[in-house]
Amino acid sequence: MEVKFREFNAFDTWIWIRFETVPSIQERQYVEELLDSWFFIGKLGGFNAENMQIQDEGLELSYMDYNDDRADDSMMALMHNMGDVEFEGLWARCWFDLGTSDAIAIDVLANTFKQFAKDFVPVEELIIGGENEDWTVPQRPSETFIDRDA
Repeated sequence: MEVKFREFNAFDTWIWIRFETVPSIQERQYVEELLDSWFFIGKLGGFNAENMQIQDEGLELSYMDYNDDRADDSMMALMHNMGDVEFEGLWARCWFDLGTSDAIAIDVLANTFKQFAKDFVPVEELIIGGENEDWTVPQRPSETFIDRDA
């Protein structure tokens, strides 16, 4: 499975998934659950690289002191919004407003899809950002807003 990046805007990100074959109903449900779970963790602030105390500790975690004040003092890193997962032929896509979540969220998504493609549903590509020429994305209200007072 390849991971590719196109134009990236954290507040307006399309995630594209291209499968080897057209996914079945059950395979579609797996993809939806994967993306829903990833978003829910992000919505709760799980992708906060500023508070990586356990990762920073190293391999020896026995009796580690977790600093609640450090955790509370870190800037919030929350995902804001998620669209519906859509399927068309070999493709799936979903829109996200990643908000202030850190780039570790994208690493977690790529790692998850790499294993998902091995164990559950063969995936050819995971594309972060941009658009597909043959499957246009709907305009957002903010893109069509006209300030008549300007």
